[in-house]
Amino acid sequence: MDECPRCGSSLERLSLGEVTTIACGRCGFADVPVDHESEGEDHESWRDAFERFYEQTNERTE
Repeated sequence: MDECPRCGSSLERLSLGEVTTIACGRCGFADVPVDHESEGEDHESWRDAFERFYEQTNERTE
């Protein structure tokens, strides 16, 4: 792979220790494997976060 799959620019080979990857200096593409699977954590909504904040603030002032 000599050309970037995103923009067609030349790719550079980067190494750190025993790990080597290719990257594009123009668009930032990097051929690094990444796991994008969700860990299944429940995230608090903004509404719930504000309600919790206001409840805790009211408890401190009472």
